[in-house]
Amino acid sequence: MASASPRRQELLRQIGCEFRVVVSDADELSGDGIPPDRLAAENARRKAEDVAAKAGGNAPVLGADTVVAVDEKILGKPKDAADAARMLRLLSGRQHFVYTGIALAYRGEVYTDAVRTAVWVGKLSDEEITAYIATGEPMDKAGAYAVQGIAAKFIPRVDGSFSNVVGLPLYAVRELARKAGIVL
Repeated sequence: MASASPRRQELLRQIGCEFRVVVSDADELSGDGIPPDRLAAENARRKAEDVAAKAGGNAPVLGADTVVAVDEKILGKPKDAADAARMLRLLSGRQHFVYTGIALAYRGEVYTDAVRTAVWVGKLSDEEITAYIATGEPMDKAGAYAVQGIAAKFIPRVDGSFSNVVGLPLYAVRELARKAGIVL
């Protein structure tokens, strides 16, 4: 797996996958002018190919990249508390989309996909935003929230893959593996 994300590792363990982590050094695109689904898929492909090249062998390598988008504007990980507050205010009381690109490099081939999930955030007060940021949870998350954590109380609705919002669309990973001839 070409990701150090503890959330992605936990999701893979949840479905019984055995894996080892090799963190990618691939340069990621920032998203200027690239649709969110294509950005996530391209960054995932870059990560998977980078680690596959390092590993050399025929072991499958899974790369993933998750982006949060509001009106096609991509929200990355917050730089600091003020940036997290800005993102949470932007998400407050509205729908946004979470895109996770996945790429499986295996035996010289790269299989890619991107999954989109709609997420609604309830209206947040400034006090709730400040208290949430004080927990530290938003600081390493795209969009400044963790749907599987404390922020769950702010999310009234998710349409699509819940595991996608956490960071790895498990059904789509299974389908990529099937295309590559791997049974998960």
